[in-house]
Amino acid sequence: MKIHKFETQVQWTGNLGTGTKTYTSYSRDHAILGKDKKEVIAASSDPIFRGDKSKYNPEELFLASIASCHMLWYLHLCADQGITVTNYKDSPIAELLLSEDGSGKIENIILQPQILIKEKSLIDLATKLHQDAHHFCFIASSVNSSIKIQAHVSVS
Repeated sequence: MKIHKFETQVQWTGNLGTGTKTYTSYSRDHAILGKDKKEVIAASSDPIFRGDKSKYNPEELFLASIASCHMLWYLHLCADQGITVTNYKDSPIAELLLSEDGSGKIENIILQPQILIKEKSLIDLATKLHQDAHHFCFIASSVNSSIKIQAHVSVS
């Protein structure tokens, strides 16, 4: 088994002058920085947690990482099987279940990829490959949330 390390940095940028003196005295803004001069991702918490709605929140980034991983594996498997994908778009959704004490868990993730392929005769195989992509997705394998895939494959 090979081991690969991943590193990132998260820097809080929301000190409004008094730090976290009170729950309402600071911004939830932060920056996610990668290595090798990647673009900075401006992030915050969701507005329901006093965040900035114009910035990505951790829940959206979590959902995007699952959908991205699934897509990349799916494209890989299609290429291996001789399926020409011409377009792939996903609009994933997830529910955050909050407990009365403020803790919570992301549940009920639904990936909704819309895929266009060139070969009508390969639609069934292209649809089946979503199961394989889910199996190989590193991110999906690392979470305990329910993930459903509602894919639609059609011919371009």
